[in-house]
Amino acid sequence: MRAPVLFLLTATLTLSACQSRWNPANWWGADRESTVQTDVNPLIPEQTSDGQSFSVSQEQAQYIGVPVQRISRVETHRVPEGQLILVVGVASTHGMHDVRLIARDGGSVESGVLTLDLMALPPSKPIIGGSDITRQLTSATVLTDQQLAGARSIRIKGVENSIDQRIR
Repeated sequence: MRAPVLFLLTATLTLSACQSRWNPANWWGADRESTVQTDVNPLIPEQTSDGQSFSVSQEQAQYIGVPVQRISRVETHRVPEGQLILVVGVASTHGMHDVRLIARDGGSVESGVLTLDLMALPPSKPIIGGSDITRQLTSATVLTDQQLAGARSIRIKGVENSIDQRIR
């Protein structure tokens, strides 16, 4: 009794791996594959009535961040694209979010210094107090070599202080 069951089980498993008519999965009708021809590329976003894509119009929302209270640390690291700027700051209240480094004056370099502001969106109900480590914010951005053209150092500004970091 064991031998016929073992043989039947082995044969079923072996045949189920092939794509022939002997495969038990193909006994009750084979699935047929059909292709659908479309002229629309799903990877390209659709255009709105003003000619912009939906993703572009959503990204152009006005950023209304406020400057972070104090800058704690600035690090720069060389990457293939240019410089990675890592900034740690301390907010005045808890709940600050969407932290960004925003270039001042459209990213123009003045006297060899590129100035960036550390900005964050304030919460709807701020909570004042607590230690500095609980209000700490971190942001990073990559500045390309074209953006850093003519700059010898980067200045990160907060409300109370600013830190200058030389570009390596």
